[in-house]
Amino acid sequence: AESNRRVSELGMRFTSFRRLLYYINYAVSNRPTNTHLEYKEHDMKQKYNVTGMTCSACSAHVEKSIRKLDGVRDVSVNLLQNSMTVTYDESVLGDEAVIAAVQSGGYGASLAQAKSEAKKSQVANPMKEEAEALRRRLIASIFFLIPLMYVSMGHMMGFPLPEAFHGTANAMTFALTQFLLTLPVVIINSKFFVVGFRALFKRAPNMDSLIAIGSGAALVYGAIALYAIGYGLGHGDASLVEHFTMDLYFESAATILTLITVGKYLEARSKGRTSDAIAKLLDLSPKTATVLRDGVETEIPAEDVRVGDIVIVRPGQSIPVDGVIIEGHSAVDESALTGESLPVDKAPGDKVMSATVNRSGYFKFEATRVGEDTTLSLIIELVQDANSTKAPIAKLADKISGVFVPIVISIAVVATAVWLLLGYPVSFALSIGIAVLVISCPCALGLATPTAIMVGTGKSAELGILVKSAESLEIAHSVNTVVLDKTGTVTEGKPQVTDIITTQEMQSELLLQRAASLEQRSEHPLAQAIVSHAANQALPLLEVSDFETIPGRGIQGVVNGEKLYAGNLALLNDLGLRAGEYSDQADDLAHQGKTPLYFSDGQELLGIIALADTVKPSSKQAIDAMRDLGIEVVMLTGDNARTAEAIRDEMGIDTVIAEVLPQDKEAEIRRLQESGKKVAMIGDGVNDAPALARADVGIAIGAGTDIAIESADIVLMKSNLQDAVTAIELSRAVIRNIKQNLFWAFFYNSAGIPLAAGVFFILLGWKLNPMFAAAAMSLSSVFVVTNALRLKLFKPKYMPQRLVSQCDVGCQLDNITDTKEEKKMQKTMTIEGMTCGHCTARVEKALNAIDDVSAVVDLEKKTATISLDSDVSDDILKAAVKDAGYEVISLKQ
Repeated sequence: AESNRRVSELGMRFTSFRRLLYYINYAVSNRPTNTHLEYKEHDMKQKYNVTGMTCSACSAHVEKSIRKLDGVRDVSVNLLQNSMTVTYDESVLGDEAVIAAVQSGGYGASLAQAKSEAKKSQVANPMKEEAEALRRRLIASIFFLIPLMYVSMGHMMGFPLPEAFHGTANAMTFALTQFLLTLPVVIINSKFFVVGFRALFKRAPNMDSLIAIGSGAALVYGAIALYAIGYGLGHGDASLVEHFTMDLYFESAATILTLITVGKYLEARSKGRTSDAIAKLLDLSPKTATVLRDGVETEIPAEDVRVGDIVIVRPGQSIPVDGVIIEGHSAVDESALTGESLPVDKAPGDKVMSATVNRSGYFKFEATRVGEDTTLSLIIELVQDANSTKAPIAKLADKISGVFVPIVISIAVVATAVWLLLGYPVSFALSIGIAVLVISCPCALGLATPTAIMVGTGKSAELGILVKSAESLEIAHSVNTVVLDKTGTVTEGKPQVTDIITTQEMQSELLLQRAASLEQRSEHPLAQAIVSHAANQALPLLEVSDFETIPGRGIQGVVNGEKLYAGNLALLNDLGLRAGEYSDQADDLAHQGKTPLYFSDGQELLGIIALADTVKPSSKQAIDAMRDLGIEVVMLTGDNARTAEAIRDEMGIDTVIAEVLPQDKEAEIRRLQESGKKVAMIGDGVNDAPALARADVGIAIGAGTDIAIESADIVLMKSNLQDAVTAIELSRAVIRNIKQNLFWAFFYNSAGIPLAAGVFFILLGWKLNPMFAAAAMSLSSVFVVTNALRLKLFKPKYMPQRLVSQCDVGCQLDNITDTKEEKKMQKTMTIEGMTCGHCTARVEKALNAIDDVSAVVDLEKKTATISLDSDVSDDILKAAVKDAGYEVISLKQ
């Protein structure tokens, strides 16, 4: 009968699981967002490097070129990272065709390097390479620009100029010198002309096209002036010579190119700072690992660790891969991944994550996730994926930029023609056209959104919040309804003892000891909670015999020679007993959402132990914060209505819907959306996956199941509900920043174009010099990027509180004591010569090899923090570092 029951139960579970998979698939495929595509069997997602893009018009043109190809499912071009992600049907399209389409548009393209290859080759940061190249171009440009400006304008400032440059007779020397000084600047910055004119000929003009046309026009006008001066000198026309000597415009062409390069250099440096979060994450990855193979400790590269390897971690070392501790105890600093400020105590059976730091004890763990499957790799991939996607607000800017450049060129041509028709000289009309072209470059417009998104996703990762896409980061700001799962989200997810009620003949400690002794043979979660509570009270368990499960009622057994029963009220009734005066207390416990268990010796009631899935300490603050933000809070749970209502009263939740199945959760989310609400779903279990996929924003608790995390848009690494509030706050801050950037980008162009076109010249005499236009354009881009970088200073209004368990209090007291002891024996060593992670690993290895020494090396600060368990001389410490090949600058206590 028992076998039949188990087979029947397994069949029901299998049917439920199949039904669950159906609902997950249904929810994902019907999700109400236009960026979640229904991918087919042959679809391939590939990332490419794209070179030559300078503005959002470029990225829009590249995207347009790819979308024209047959078999393309989706494409997203990232201007900041110079990358492109394409999803296509590999049975129709290949990488070669995609690369060819990009190149035909005038840009370079190549397959992005695999993550594993990128790590091995240690490729430099592209942002830093770009900034360095621009710095060299800028220095060379300034080298020629300074004498050019002195020759062309020095005499206007009263600076002395050689006689060879004065007078009509020396006009050709004066003009030719300027031309020869301008030519190197043009050659150095020829990229603007190559890319700009190539895009123009492809009928997809971009920012470089505007610069190329503007500075090129000034250069051509100067060349014509050279011929005019030569003609005037040859024919004795002094007035012609004097006129064109004053209107050469060589300095304008060179100055425009140099100032644009200044802006590009500052922009590249700022853009490099937006990816600091990813760079820091990459730096966290340990380079080596100590594994136990054939009984021998062996140090190997971290990427060579295999699943199942036994990894050894000593104090101060970083954990190279994910795994489960099999021996030893320690306190692990997980702040780099979760944002948790205090070390977390670890014991056998606990999980450890890559890139976290072992702060105290020695332990061994079995590797479960290695290489690109580790938690750190997952975080890096999610952050990079979020940066490579586009928020809907960014697509609007791209569309505007796509038509903006052709309109600007038209305005420049019309403005030039109008001023010529009004009788103004060619030089005046030409300067108007050049100013319009230069000041209108849509750099700021193209950078407004991606910079804020990149800084925002990096900041969220720093706070222990993983945002999977730019779209989810944007949508989160408009959420007005949050739906919460109960178990594991609002509550701890496991039952705990809350009340112990005893009869007059029984003491609470004695009842708990007998109950735990009987329950230790049961696998029921309630039984395990009682046993755990007794362990926390340091109560020894008694011997049990004749243990037996009573289906649907409870358990029975002989504890220390005494027959005991434990179970529900039905079991008590079967024994012919009544709760009597304790029935009211039991009813009160049940109304509070608690589960009362009755304990008896068969003759009388010994007592009642109540258990409940207790609410997380952070849940109340998080729910209050959501309501302060104007968000309606709904709790969905499969638990009974009585328990749900009890939590609602305790938490102040607006709406509670109890006793729901997984498909009902998904349907409830859909009902809320159909009523016009933007819904965020927060959950952690497999049964939450359909609802997470259906919601506008799915938020998964980090300690939840893999399938819930896969279905979500945002993952809370600390499993703290208050981080969901932080995610919404950050989303609002990012969108506010984007709107500020877009406003200033549009306002700048709206105000700059009329001024450059000379609209105010007749009335107010205002005319914009092309050189000032170039400076203004460059500074506008720097302003937008700098404004986005302010997001690095973001601090949540509702600061998440750390969850402190009973054991944590003792651990913290131990840590405080240990810290005081460590400070007495702690030294800081400043080291010169370390340049990479390999260097820090060598120094750490050298110092940690000394007995009673534990060292942690900081590459950025060029220091080693050394903890000593006994007195070790400074000479020994210095010698160890020197033998490793590095120089000790100082050693302080």
